Amino acid sequence: MKSILKWVLRIVLALVLAATAVGLWKREELQRLLAVNSLFSEEKIVHNFSHMDEAFLTVNLPRGDAPTWDLPYGEGFDLPEGTDSWIDERSVTSLLVMQNGKIRFEEYYLGTGPDDRRISWSVAKSYLSALFGILLQEGAIGSLDDSVVKYAPKLKGSAYETASIRNVLNMASGVTFDEDYLDPNSDINRMGRVVALGGELDDFAASLQDSFATPGETWQYVSIDTHVLGMVIRGATGRNVADLLTEKILQPLGLERDGYYITDGAGVAFVLGGLNFTTRDFARFGQMILQDGIANGKQLVPAEWIFEATQPSAPTAQGEIGYGYQWWIPRGAHEGEFLARGVYGQYMYFNQPRGVLIVSTGADRLFREPGVNDLNIEMFRKIAESL
Repeated sequence: MKSILKWVLRIVLALVLAATAVGLWKREELQRLLAVNSLFSEEKIVHNFSHMDEAFLTVNLPRGDAPTWDLPYGEGFDLPEGTDSWIDERSVTSLLVMQNGKIRFEEYYLGTGPDDRRISWSVAKSYLSALFGILLQEGAIGSLDDSVVKYAPKLKGSAYETASIRNVLNMASGVTFDEDYLDPNSDINRMGRVVALGGELDDFAASLQDSFATPGETWQYVSIDTHVLGMVIRGATGRNVADLLTEKILQPLGLERDGYYITDGAGVAFVLGGLNFTTRDFARFGQMILQDGIANGKQLVPAEWIFEATQPSAPTAQGEIGYGYQWWIPRGAHEGEFLARGVYGQYMYFNQPRGVLIVSTGADRLFREPGVNDLNIEMFRKIAESL
């Protein structure tokens, strides 16, 4: 009996030691998973959105040695009636309003500040669109009507096999992908866990087998489409997106601070939503787009691409918000009115005829409620019209 007890104790001890060893080996992954699980909790969301490098693997986006692009302050103005309550209700963390290249209003809320490098979420998609336009002009990518598998052969045999680059830019790939942020078992949340645990998003994209429509036929917002665009860029150039974006857009902009991308376990940039910059550095990118791709006297992004990318070319439903090449076009938009947006209240709003750019970041846990996006766009329009 004693010998049996000894063997049982030895086995238990061995299991405890093995579990401890695995825990230590996987400690970082477990810590990231725990951080992801509480990423959007009410008491942590504001802090987390300014410190995403505490929860995920990242790659630095160095600002380089170029002089900082000065954003001078213009004449202040009174925000329109209702803005203060909107800021409170929508948990806005920063609001920056520019007109004709000058800052007309800048403020930070909920304990955040100008040095916070905030997560952009899907605003990052519009950055990738700008890079795509440069590479298309340079000839690295032949045509928007090329198939994605021409540049991303890993997707052969997946639901993306018959999709063109244009289909994917338009979020009209037809690939089945559940984007429900509130369902822990949705595809978007499974994808988040892949990133947190150091998995590879290329494998995740290649594993998608189901389609709900023929490519180009129906619009449905599918964030993994943007990762596929990143696969196309990497396949076409043989380079990673972080280096390309840094070289062709970020360093010529003259940012104040380095930015960073969240990455997966293979060091691949989370291009569909992983960019982190200060609010003013987001504004530098936005001002360049507002100026038809020109910054510091240089044409960084082709003006023709910006115009084409911000047209409502995707097959969205009649009367609904429009979509271009990773850019949004509001209902009733006039020419030169478009926006980039991300979950939880991240926005860049553009009104080119009035020379207005509005950058807003937030921690709005109620962003999915009906009418919230329309309310935000209405507020941006009121601010632009009050200048």
